[in-house]
Amino acid sequence: MSSPADLDNSSHSSSLTGTYRLIAVLVAAAFVVILNETIMSVALPELMVAFDISAVTAQWLTTAFMLTMAVVIPITGWLLATVELRTVFIIAMSTFTVGTATASLAPAFSLLIAGRVVQAIGTAMMMPLLITTVLNVVPVDRRGRTMGVISIVIAVAPAVGPTVGGVVLDALTWRWMFWLVLPIAVLALVVGATMIRSSTEPRRIPLDVLSVVLSAVGFSGTIYGLSSIGEAASGTALVAPWIPITIGAAALLVFTLRQLRLGDLALLDVRVFAVPTFTVALVLMLISMMALFGTLILLPIYMQQVLGHSTLETGLALLPGGLVMGILGWFVGRRFDRVGARPLVIPGAIIASAGLWGMTTFDAQTGLVTLMAWHIALSIGLSMLFAPLMTSALGSLPPRLYSHGSAMLSTLQQVAAAAGTALFITVMAVSIQASMDAGAGGRASAVTGQMNGVHNALLCGAVISLITVVGAFFVRGTRQTESPVTAAVE
Repeated sequence: MSSPADLDNSSHSSSLTGTYRLIAVLVAAAFVVILNETIMSVALPELMVAFDISAVTAQWLTTAFMLTMAVVIPITGWLLATVELRTVFIIAMSTFTVGTATASLAPAFSLLIAGRVVQAIGTAMMMPLLITTVLNVVPVDRRGRTMGVISIVIAVAPAVGPTVGGVVLDALTWRWMFWLVLPIAVLALVVGATMIRSSTEPRRIPLDVLSVVLSAVGFSGTIYGLSSIGEAASGTALVAPWIPITIGAAALLVFTLRQLRLGDLALLDVRVFAVPTFTVALVLMLISMMALFGTLILLPIYMQQVLGHSTLETGLALLPGGLVMGILGWFVGRRFDRVGARPLVIPGAIIASAGLWGMTTFDAQTGLVTLMAWHIALSIGLSMLFAPLMTSALGSLPPRLYSHGSAMLSTLQQVAAAAGTALFITVMAVSIQASMDAGAGGRASAVTGQMNGVHNALLCGAVISLITVVGAFFVRGTRQTESPVTAAVE
């Protein structure tokens, strides 16, 4: 005959099993949708030929995706607080699936853009949905390992996106980037809709339309302005970057003041920044994201235009770093549950900084082994940063702010990605122009200028990485005692 203790243990074990099945489905779905954020970057030359468009026009394929994410993510804090988890998941994956189908069949570039925008709407919902679910249903002593898995989605999916795109394009056409994803998206939608039964109790919070408008103008203006800095440096920007950045910054200031005034009715509760642990950890994570996305955009340019490698070779060379980051994410998360953030974040910041400083030694004769070694070092360092910083930041918040904290983190990640890309590309473009003005022209001069630009951009990133090293010593772990809400899954 079973004792009450045995029944309790059996019930607890069953609950954990159901919880991890739920998280597994959400992680798989999130990985697929986040992968699409960067998978198209290597396809731009082929699309320029297929649709007879310029590089500036083709770039909108990535810019439109990023801008849509910036507009939608801030709303997810309100959405996750007012709508059930299952409903939000179905909306997110259905939207992403429709967008994927539209893009795969697009006969014109305008419809391809439309498909990417619809994809981005679904993508924008998934990361805050995943993070908020983990905070609500995973026991505190197991959050680190779970966040370690989530760090795979945040960091590895964008990192391997160009690799996946390069492999697909090497054998198939660009449409297969969508056709291969479509059945996976449909499967995730069906499985998730079947498994997910309930989550936290929704609250009735009115939607402040003015806040939606201000956040859309603020975040999209800032990201668009940052993204166009590189184009402005090369003389191809449609508008001076300072205009959208100024408009975006002004809108964000008004948005912040309005959120403080609205209090508990805020669209995106900025009071999360009143928690020091959240603020410090988030700032360090955003600097790390700048380094990740800056190198993601810079290394392919360096490998192809300076070292002369193909798109496929470039993607495969960067793959080990992404895989290392993914593999370590799980182990780092488990270690966090035992020792907290600081013992991981401090060496992680030092290793990541060392990786960037190592990259400053690159020249026109650098071998692939050397390049991969320093890229792997950077990836190891970043993997030791992402999960501990994310868990420390969000775990320090009270449960009522979980959805707002995850939405804030996801939104500012987009800003950090745009800022990192803008910083690296701008420094590179300015340095190239200076080298070309001082040189005599020709192929040799062009390669030298390109190399100087890459070196200066990596040097700038290495210097900024020192901020993370210093800031790592100020990170504090937070011990949580709240009991997570149990999610009912089939």
